[in-house]
Amino acid sequence: LAAAGVVFLFLVATAGVLRREGFYAGRTEPDLLGLLDLVALATVCDVVPLKDANRAFVAKGLQVLRLRHNAGLRALADTARLDEAPSTYSLGFILGPRINAGGRIGASGLGARLLATEDDVEARAIAAKLEALNAERKSIEDRMLEEAFVRAETVIDASPDAPLIFLGAADWHKGLVGLVAGRIAQRLHRPAFIMGHEPDGTATGSARSVGSVDLGEAVRAAVQEGLLIKGGGHTMAAGFSLALAKEDAVRTFLEERLAGPVAEARAVRSLAIDGALSARGATLHLIDLLDRAGPYGMGHPRPRFAFPSHRIMRLRPIGENHMRFTLQAPDGGRLDAVAFRVAGTPLGDLLAASDGATLHVAGHLKRSVWQGRESVE
Repeated sequence: LAAAGVVFLFLVATAGVLRREGFYAGRTEPDLLGLLDLVALATVCDVVPLKDANRAFVAKGLQVLRLRHNAGLRALADTARLDEAPSTYSLGFILGPRINAGGRIGASGLGARLLATEDDVEARAIAAKLEALNAERKSIEDRMLEEAFVRAETVIDASPDAPLIFLGAADWHKGLVGLVAGRIAQRLHRPAFIMGHEPDGTATGSARSVGSVDLGEAVRAAVQEGLLIKGGGHTMAAGFSLALAKEDAVRTFLEERLAGPVAEARAVRSLAIDGALSARGATLHLIDLLDRAGPYGMGHPRPRFAFPSHRIMRLRPIGENHMRFTLQAPDGGRLDAVAFRVAGTPLGDLLAASDGATLHVAGHLKRSVWQGRESVE
């Protein structure tokens, strides 16, 4: 359970005790089910497995979210121009990052105030501020990413078998190092440890893993060895702080401890496929059936389909980092597709050279709504 799930169950149990003791005689009981939109938001953003109670919380919470009862979430959705039914994607990638933006770059109380307020005017004002902070966060993150990728690729060029990336800088914002670490780990297929240097000679960092490489165990071992000031985490993510004077010793310790597991994880990279489809098979009826098996997220991933031997047509860039194109099946059926954040990556380079070519393509199906018309992409 995410912390919000624990709190919700505590409130349910408390209300049950009060009900049995007659506390609510002549009083209105609190509408705890009406708070499940907040529980769903926290459950998705904390990336806990969407199984058992968590899955129920998110499924029912999305239903509550559609009612738009919470003034803060309503204002934030409107500010973000969220014009489709809420989903785990909108919780994790649209609403969540905006709520977190304040805490990442210096106004940590804004998210809590937004979720707690019942005043529409205050909610709209806070949502606008968080939207601006999120834009600032993206700008800072993009600069950090660009610099970090250059430095990481320099490391790989010098040592192609390096088991991890270990980088830090004085002007890297410590609230964003986790996001940068995740992107580097994803692109370079090895754990990434990214730090922001502090004026007092220490550094605060965050790490993200690949495969089954257990970062939490390695970081805790470094703490026990006296190399890190503090640190902890789980298999896929960890946080830590260190004295810059021990930076080389920490890097060496982690490289020696993780070299074997990283080599094993990189040797068995695979992509799980749930089925094969042709473009004509990606129908709204299929989307309806898939939606009934949701919600999807950590521990219950969205189905991934392969589209074998489809031609790449009408390739064009969108934004700064994305590519849009059409998949055409051998029978002429077509399906619109988007590849996010691929500019400058091997996948982006492949797509840029493949307009008119035939490829095997894998991806997730999504319902798209444009000017009231539904389609699948």
